[in-house]
Amino acid sequence: MLSLFEIAALLLVLSALLSWLNRAYLKLPHTIGLLVMALFASFILMALEAFVPTLGLTDAVQSALGQIDFNETLMKGMLGFLLFAGALHVDLGKLRDAKWAIGSMATFGVVLSTFIVGTGFWGLTKLFGLDVPFIWALVFGSLISPTDPIAVLSILKTVKMPKSLETKIAGESLFNDGVGVVVFTLILAIAMGSGAGGHALFGEFQLAGPIMAAAPAGGSIGILDVIELFVVDAVGGAVLGGIAGWITYKMMARIDEHAIEILISLACVAGTYALAQRIEILGHHLSGPIAVVVAGLMIGNKGASVAMSEHTQQYLFGFWEMIDEILNSVLFLLIGLEILVLGLVPEYALIGAVAIPLVLLARLCAVYVPMKIIGTFKSFTKGAVPVLTWGGVRGGISVALALSLPENEYKPLILTATYAVVVFSIIVQGLTIKKVVERCVD
Repeated sequence: MLSLFEIAALLLVLSALLSWLNRAYLKLPHTIGLLVMALFASFILMALEAFVPTLGLTDAVQSALGQIDFNETLMKGMLGFLLFAGALHVDLGKLRDAKWAIGSMATFGVVLSTFIVGTGFWGLTKLFGLDVPFIWALVFGSLISPTDPIAVLSILKTVKMPKSLETKIAGESLFNDGVGVVVFTLILAIAMGSGAGGHALFGEFQLAGPIMAAAPAGGSIGILDVIELFVVDAVGGAVLGGIAGWITYKMMARIDEHAIEILISLACVAGTYALAQRIEILGHHLSGPIAVVVAGLMIGNKGASVAMSEHTQQYLFGFWEMIDEILNSVLFLLIGLEILVLGLVPEYALIGAVAIPLVLLARLCAVYVPMKIIGTFKSFTKGAVPVLTWGGVRGGISVALALSLPENEYKPLILTATYAVVVFSIIVQGLTIKKVVERCVD
């Protein structure tokens, strides 16, 4: 049994080693290269285990990885710091200009994609002779629909595109994961309450106990409960982030000492995210991801322009860039290595492969339809729809949500399909987004 320090040391050593190998030989974008090499190492270990089972290498690695709760590590550890680091670099003025486009894709677009993917996935399972209830297909749709801000922002660093388009992609990814988690929570609560048959979908839903804090005290979910959850989670998280960002900005404005201001920014992220998970209003917690994004936008814009000297800006932004790089390296390494412990089912690989174009089709609808409805389509940059569609990368958040599912007969299928979509998204979409931008925008 490895200690927490030994696990952290192992991950850092592997991240550094594979990063060096990628930079020296493969020369792929940093995070994509780490994922590719980690996947390659995982397949090598599985091949060695198959041919020489007495080596025990796979068992040793699985034992170490098994001590890491991927969902807890990402959703309650890394995520807040990565989202804050990403939000620091987003121009609030440009974000405000694109608020309707970003807001529609991050809300209506996520819901639309959830139902398109869920319906299509349910049809696929029927074609393959699997008896998966529609509500559990919607669970897959809800966890795979939000684009991953960590993966998106990491890949955007390697691509040059018009600032207005970059703002839309980055802004949407920063906010839609918070909305996506709310949608996932609701649908999972319904799925758990509807029993194995999963036929209950509209109206009132009886739940078997408190599922993920989504169920109200009475044990049922109605339309008012859905609205209540959205308001408390999303709006409450935004208000908390605004308050935390304002307090942090005021503290920074009173001093000019880069080391202390960096410490204050760290406290802002950790404290805000932890507080969001503790504050409970009407039985619901606030959205930590949305809270730290709002705080990061305030510090990166108003805080940087008014409360920091140029000297402090250089140190603070440099510090958060390093935090971003280090945590991203560890995260993408873990995504590649997790294949050893996820419990994926090879028999479901074909369904996972077919799910990839289904998710891309849903993404296209999630981009095009909201823009058409709100009437901002005409003002979009040339090639915006294909770039936004192909740039909607899925990542670790989808894997973490899939891992958080309770153990049941549908989890292996959902987990396998999720991993297939995520790996394709990061590697294939990530490596080709530059060509899509060059072809569609230039």
